[in-house]
Amino acid sequence: MESTIAFYEKKVHYYIDALQRIRPFATLVAALRLACFFVFAWAIYKWIAGNSTIWMMATVLFAVGFSVLVRMAWRLNDRKVLLEKLLFINNNELNVFRYRPNGFRDGQSFATHDNNSGDLDIFGAGSLYQLLNRTTTWHGMQQLAHLLQQPLLNKHAIEQQQQAVQVLTTQNELRQLLTAHGLLNEEKEGNLHDIVDWLKRPVIIRDKKWIHWLRWAVSLYSIVFLFNWLATGNYYPLIPVVLISWIFNGIYGKRILEQHNLLGKKQTILEQYATILSHFSKVETGDAALLQKEKAMAVAAHQSVKKFSRLSAMFDQRLNLIVNIFLNSFFMYDILCLWELEGWKQKHRSSFNDWIHCVGMIESLNSLATFAFNYPQYKYPAVNEDGISISATQLAHPLIAAEERVANDCTFGIDEKLVLLTGSNMSGKTTFLRTLGVNLILAQCGAPVCAATFVFTPMVIRSSIRVSDSLQEHTSYFMAELKRLQQIIHYLQQQSAPVLILIDEILRGTNSEDKTHGSEQFIKKLLQYRCLTLFATHDLMLSRLEDELPGKVNNYCFESTIRDGELLFDYTLQRGVAKNRNASFLMEKMEII
Repeated sequence: MESTIAFYEKKVHYYIDALQRIRPFATLVAALRLACFFVFAWAIYKWIAGNSTIWMMATVLFAVGFSVLVRMAWRLNDRKVLLEKLLFINNNELNVFRYRPNGFRDGQSFATHDNNSGDLDIFGAGSLYQLLNRTTTWHGMQQLAHLLQQPLLNKHAIEQQQQAVQVLTTQNELRQLLTAHGLLNEEKEGNLHDIVDWLKRPVIIRDKKWIHWLRWAVSLYSIVFLFNWLATGNYYPLIPVVLISWIFNGIYGKRILEQHNLLGKKQTILEQYATILSHFSKVETGDAALLQKEKAMAVAAHQSVKKFSRLSAMFDQRLNLIVNIFLNSFFMYDILCLWELEGWKQKHRSSFNDWIHCVGMIESLNSLATFAFNYPQYKYPAVNEDGISISATQLAHPLIAAEERVANDCTFGIDEKLVLLTGSNMSGKTTFLRTLGVNLILAQCGAPVCAATFVFTPMVIRSSIRVSDSLQEHTSYFMAELKRLQQIIHYLQQQSAPVLILIDEILRGTNSEDKTHGSEQFIKKLLQYRCLTLFATHDLMLSRLEDELPGKVNNYCFESTIRDGELLFDYTLQRGVAKNRNASFLMEKMEII
């Protein structure tokens, strides 16, 4: 990890130096541009006042110089902004290592109450999503969230994803450029949804060939008689073309406005997508089939998306009053723009969804590859499709600081279908359930896991760990818990895929005898299905199930010890049943009893 931190620190120093070098040059170009403009204005004045050929040539010369300086200023500004984004990216990675919040979104908007996101801290502040996320587009954020909500279950797909992440991990410069260019024009949710809606609509004018000929005839006629007007002062021949142009603008005006409402101000977002696709088209794919597929898509897409961006920018010029009046009067500008846009639609509408999905995949893979680069000590797991099992050594939670977490070895599913996990309060039972769940999600996303070794069967995860009541739904804690357990059983009844069930201390809201009986019956119900279950409980009476159901239930525990008047935890998974209790000790120590 030290070498990774050193890499980011070196990058931070490099980009700080680069920004310091570019700023005075940008200031100089700005000053020259201003001076050139004033000299250009003075040359125009002298040319008009004296009708001098020398001043005319000077005007042209300074006009060219001013144009060159403007382009230099734009490029310098673009370079400066890109360097600032790259500096942010590297500073942000250092902040993540220092356990400060990641500067990218935490995915709270994707959190729901009907999946494992709350139980396993998948979304929200301090979540797995926030640890992974380096996406800049809505489709990138959505793709990463979807992957965490529904990880891959097919061995081949998981191994393809792993291979793609491994190959991309080594391409640091490309990964950072992908993120930086994405940050230049951050997308807001829904911005491309309007374009998808526009693509579904039928064309308005593209199927009318006579409009194609009319727009060219009007444009050529206008050019000829505009020059005639400048030469002779006779503008009467232009009146018919103005009337024709505005008649057609009136006929199609409402529908053109509807089109612009869907396509307006999309140029920067489309440019963002085009730039990401363009940079990814240079990726080294190695033998990674998934990268080869996405690169082929990016190569085919980036020029077309860039053209769409330019057409969208041209269409936006109708908002400029002068452009709107002049160009629509003489060149049917709105009709020209719509004709080109609908031509693009007819050619590419069937591919556009695949292209934006490609951008989502690129950003999702980029996030996972950055995670893999940041934690080289994490290992890529192996997929085992025989039976239902998880085996790991030095397994720990990636969201817990390295100096604070305790790693455990475990093998579940070979000698049992259900693990009964006992232990006192604060001994580590719930954290272990989350550790197993989070690492399984990472494994099924194709990412490395926080373990020395990890062999697993791809499984759907269903859990009941963090349950809350709801005033809005008039649901008590007890009923909310029962509904969660009901959802688990219903899911098991409907699915054939292997399932990992994570249960933490159920039936808290009833008496101890009822709780034991209900928990026991629920355990026996779970044993009927194709699932591996970790069942954490304080109810030691349930431990007898290991003897009653040999080969199906095994006891594991997290033990605590009291030494020299202090309660100590080693957070180490052990075989057997927890014996020590800490509630009475803590109550006495805190002078509650």
